[in-house]
Amino acid sequence: MNSYIAIDLGTSGVKLLLIEDNGHILAERTESYPIYHPHPEWSEQNPEDWWNAVKSGLKKLLDGHDGHSVKGISFAGQMHGLVAMDKDGNVIRPCILWNDGRTEKQTKYLNERVGQEKLSVFTGNIAFAGFTAPKILWLKENEPENFKKISKILLPKDYLAFMLSGEYCSDFSDASGMLLLDVKNKRWSEEMCGICGIYGGQLPKLHESYEAIGNILPALAKEFGLPEDVKIIIGAGDNAAAAIGTGTVGKGKCNISLGTSGTIFLSNDKFTVDGKNALHSFCHADGGWHLMGCILSAASCRKWWLEDILNSTDYEKDELDVASAQTDGLIFLPYLSGERSPHNDVKAKGAFIGLTSTTTRAQMSRAVMEGVAFALRDCLEVANSGGLSVTQATICGGGAKSKVWREITANILNLPVSVPKTEQGPAYGAAILAMVGCGEYEDVSTAINKLVELKAEIKPEKQAAELYDKKYQLFKKLYPLLKDTFSQM
Repeated sequence: MNSYIAIDLGTSGVKLLLIEDNGHILAERTESYPIYHPHPEWSEQNPEDWWNAVKSGLKKLLDGHDGHSVKGISFAGQMHGLVAMDKDGNVIRPCILWNDGRTEKQTKYLNERVGQEKLSVFTGNIAFAGFTAPKILWLKENEPENFKKISKILLPKDYLAFMLSGEYCSDFSDASGMLLLDVKNKRWSEEMCGICGIYGGQLPKLHESYEAIGNILPALAKEFGLPEDVKIIIGAGDNAAAAIGTGTVGKGKCNISLGTSGTIFLSNDKFTVDGKNALHSFCHADGGWHLMGCILSAASCRKWWLEDILNSTDYEKDELDVASAQTDGLIFLPYLSGERSPHNDVKAKGAFIGLTSTTTRAQMSRAVMEGVAFALRDCLEVANSGGLSVTQATICGGGAKSKVWREITANILNLPVSVPKTEQGPAYGAAILAMVGCGEYEDVSTAINKLVELKAEIKPEKQAAELYDKKYQLFKKLYPLLKDTFSQM
């Protein structure tokens, strides 16, 4: 039986799966690496740390398994990060990550001086601080010597693909988040390259997410005990890969991700843009397109609250406490790292509103979960106002392991929510892309029909949904009221 390797490059660590062509997971491995904050609002990682983690993880993953059965390797990865490479294939500086907030000036320049209408025509999107193009402008303005050294610009997962294959490539789904891609026509935007002061030759060759870009380098095949004809399939950005792993392909499907960040992912068979560009218009890993609302802090909010503030790692006890708590008028704004969709505000801050002398720890824990779901509803409201009809969703990510949080999300969004039987999200999607790229399945749709199963569906409770709807009307008033205050803090 053939097997495949999926590499999911996350923000806190890399997950590796060894999976058979029938979807059975043979082994999995997670390796961690640090994140650096050299200045307030800065967020960086060293690509060499990723690569060292992958090498260590691959050896452990394959230990005790037949490496010669492996046919392909594919990727999912954190999006938007700027990996700048010199002419010798070396990393010039640490990668500026998706949740880095240093580019407020450059984002404002793009949206106001270049103009949102032009950006939308060039790319299908407006500028957000996390996107890659503002980071390139920041580098040009603040580190001109490093900017001059740039020979190639890669995204995080594409750096791993380069290290394994020697090829400078990316896929349409991940490239969509750079603000350099003409998403509608699936080509680099000459206008955006000119605005950023780069040329097309510095950007990677583009592929569909399920396409092979080459084979593993012979020396690495020998090191890991793999055949030299193992194909390297470029893979997808983490959200598109998660959508593949949950069966979210074709028109009208929805996936909710409660990872470090949170997303609502709406798949489509054609290119669309919402009226205000509050949602991202990106290419999908199945060859189509999607709209996506992204909030910068989701499961990271719960981790911050429980581990950093309460100094606890007892998630099971917290889950029991939260299950019976009633938050009444207590509301949490989850903007711990600023916010992307739909507010596009790096100055937005987190807040508890409605605290009283009787507020309990359990109530505050539940309010954190509710606040994340309310922020996701903000994105869903934009989609609904644009005429999209969302009637059900799947859910994945670390936060989705919480039964209470799944129920809260279903009630606040007023949508039935299903959990995939295989809860590996982006990594499972990457494995499916590897199989398609190696010819195991004809196309992505055929593969997910065979490999993706859903288990218990959480249906919204009528009374709870109605109460949360009233509370949401309060939630959505708070950011506009506090926006100016946030900017002055």
